[in-house]
Amino acid sequence: MNAPIKKLGGHCLVDCLIAQGVRHVFGVPGESYLAALDGFHARADQIRFITCRHEGGAAYMAEAAGKLTGRPGVCFVTRGPGASNAAVGLHTAFQDSTPMVLLVGDVGRDVRDREAFQEVDFSAMFGPATRGMAKRVERVDEARRIPEYVARAFATALNGRPGPVVLVFPEDVLAEAVEATPLERIEAVRPGVDRQALARMAEHLRAAKRPLVIAGGGGWTSAAAQQLQAFAESWNLPVANAFRFQDCFDNHHPNYAGDVGIGIQPLLAERIRSSDLVLALGARLGEMTSGGYTLFESPLPRQRLLHVHPDPEELNRVYRATVALCSGMEPVCEALAALTPPATRPWDAWTSDLHMGFEANREPQALGGAVDLAQIVACIERCVDAQTVLTNGAGNFSGWLHRYFRYPGLARGYKTQLAPSNGSMGYGVPAGIAAQIISGRPVVTLTGDGDFLMNGQELATAVQYGAKTIVVLFNNGSYGTIRMHQERSYPGRVSGSVLRNPDFVALARAYGYAGCRVERTADFEPAFRAALARPEGTLIEVMQDPHVISTRATLFEPRDPS
Repeated sequence: MNAPIKKLGGHCLVDCLIAQGVRHVFGVPGESYLAALDGFHARADQIRFITCRHEGGAAYMAEAAGKLTGRPGVCFVTRGPGASNAAVGLHTAFQDSTPMVLLVGDVGRDVRDREAFQEVDFSAMFGPATRGMAKRVERVDEARRIPEYVARAFATALNGRPGPVVLVFPEDVLAEAVEATPLERIEAVRPGVDRQALARMAEHLRAAKRPLVIAGGGGWTSAAAQQLQAFAESWNLPVANAFRFQDCFDNHHPNYAGDVGIGIQPLLAERIRSSDLVLALGARLGEMTSGGYTLFESPLPRQRLLHVHPDPEELNRVYRATVALCSGMEPVCEALAALTPPATRPWDAWTSDLHMGFEANREPQALGGAVDLAQIVACIERCVDAQTVLTNGAGNFSGWLHRYFRYPGLARGYKTQLAPSNGSMGYGVPAGIAAQIISGRPVVTLTGDGDFLMNGQELATAVQYGAKTIVVLFNNGSYGTIRMHQERSYPGRVSGSVLRNPDFVALARAYGYAGCRVERTADFEPAFRAALARPEGTLIEVMQDPHVISTRATLFEPRDPS
C-alpha cells in the first residue's frame, strides 16, 4: 500500500470508491458534499460523476448498475430533500436484493440535533431497526475512518442477501484534511455448500414425481446460470424464473417453464400448486412470486420445499423448508450440476408439458385495437441481439414484455433484464441510461405514459453523457393498472386514473432524442429498425387503445392483471 498523504475527506472518499472498483457515481450535486465533488474533479480520469436531474432517477441508475454488474452501484445525494427523493431507489434495491451504496452529504457536526437546515435522522428514516430500506445506515464522524466505513459498506452490500447501505457524511468531515489510505477492494464472501443438506436435497429430488425449479433473486452470475443449465439438462428438470428475474434461465431452452409473477400463466400456477417438490434457488418467494402467498401455503407448503438462499435469516422466515441451505448461487449451482441424476426420471413428461405450456402462453388473444402490443414485443425480440438490455418500470404495459419476450439468459454471458420487482414506477428510463453508460451495450426501454413521466427528464442526462437508448412508450392516457383495478372493484367510477399527456414526440426531441409516433402495428418495425441504426437515442410513442388493458382482457373484462 502507498504511504498515507494528507487530503480532504471528500478526496479520500473518492479514492476509496476507486479502490472498490467504482467507475461511475450517479447523483444530483449538493452543497453538503462540495469537497467530494472536488474529489471527483481531481480523479476525473478514474471515476465519473454522472449528473442526474432528480435523485430518484439517480438512485434508480445506481440500483440498475448494481443489478447489471453484481457490484454495488453508487448514488450520491444531499441531505434531507435529496435523500428523501432517493428513497425510491433504495427501496427497490432492498426488495430486489441489489447491492447498492447511497452516499448522503449531511449537516455539519456543529449544528446537529437542532433541526438544522434539511437535517434528518437517517438511521430512523432508512435503518433496519425500523423495518427501513437499508441493510445498514452509518454516519461517518471522523474523516480518518472513511476507508473503514466505505469498505464495510461494500462488504455489507455484497454479502449474504445483497442490498443497499447508506453512508452519511457531515459536510465538515468531508472538508477536513486527513491522512488515510483506501482499503483494498472487497469481494463477496460466498457461503459454501453444506454437503449433508445437499445430500438430503438430492434424496428428495430423486423421490419426486412433479418437481420444479424456481430461480431468481440477487447474486446470480453467468457461471451460476451455466451450472444451473447443466443441472437442469442432466436431470431434465423444468425451470421457472421468479418475478422480474426472467434472465436467470434461458427462455429459449426446452426446460424453461415460464415466469412466476404478476399475471402468471394460469396453467403454470396450477402446475406449481400440484407439484410435489419445489427447489427455490435464490428467490425469496415473496408476494409476487408466490401469487399473493397462494401458490405455496404458509407456513407449511404442500410441496416439499428445498430452499437455497445466501441469507440464513431469509430461510424459514415465511415458509418452513423441507431442506434449507444457505449458499451463494455459484457454489450451490456447481454442486447441483455435479450430482448424479437418477437412472429413470418419472417427471420427463411433466417437464415437457410445462415447456409446451410456456410456448402456448406466447400465443396472444385477439384484443382489438389498431396496435397489437404482442406483435410489437415479438418485433423487438426479432430485431435485437443477445447482448441487448431490456428495461422497464411498472404498469400494465410491462405484462406484454414479460409474457411475450424471451430473455436469452445469463448463461450466454450477459444480464439482459433490468426491472423492479417491487413494482416501482419510473424505473425503466434511468435504468436503461445507466446500463448504456456503464456497458455500452444496446438498450431498449419499455415504458407507459404515466411511468415515463416520473423520470423521463433523465433523457437530458442520456444526451449529456452520449448514451443512446431506445424508449418504446405505450400511451393509453391513463394509469392503466389502477384503472383496471377500479373497473374490477368500482365499475364505471373513474377517479384519479386519467392522464392528460404532453406531446411525447416533441418532448423527446426537446431533450435531444429523435422521436416518432406509431398508430398501427405495421408501422412499428420500420420505426424500430430506424432507431437501431440511428446514432442518437429514440423515443417511439405507441398509441395504445385504453380499453386494451392487459394481455388477456380488455378494460371491461379485467380478469387478469398481466
